[in-house]
Amino acid sequence: MPETPTTWILTGSVENFAVTSEIGFKLIGFKERRRKQALTMEIGDRIIFYLTKVMAFGGSVIISSELFEDREPIWPGKPGSPDPYPWRRETEPELIVAETDWVPAESVKDDLEHIAKWPAEHWKLAFQGQLRTVSDADSDLLLERMQVAAGAAA
Repeated sequence: MPETPTTWILTGSVENFAVTSEIGFKLIGFKERRRKQALTMEIGDRIIFYLTKVMAFGGSVIISSELFEDREPIWPGKPGSPDPYPWRRETEPELIVAETDWVPAESVKDDLEHIAKWPAEHWKLAFQGQLRTVSDADSDLLLERMQVAAGAAA
């Protein structure tokens, strides 16, 4: 495990998140063109799910395996051009937030260092593309907000 785990934001659809939920958050797939990024991940790194369209954070997992290739379709991907997400890592759920309690990105956008890189009116660009890393401060903030949201439902 890395001394200081890296936190990654994985941008994906609600549909792909639902499938990941159905398989117990035990596996994550990356697009073909994200292989190099996925290779830089380490066992023990964290992945936080950012859900498109609803623009919310739904939970986090911890990477528990090395990268491997598997082209068996699991996730639906985009209609009309499904991507098999062939580069995969096994994961363990860390914190999963119920759908009714997902943390809206709008509620944290002014507090995240990562978003500050974009003009305020274009903050949504911070979550374009499938993968990106965030600072420890952003990771802590997102985990805290998701824990509060998950605790509110308990």
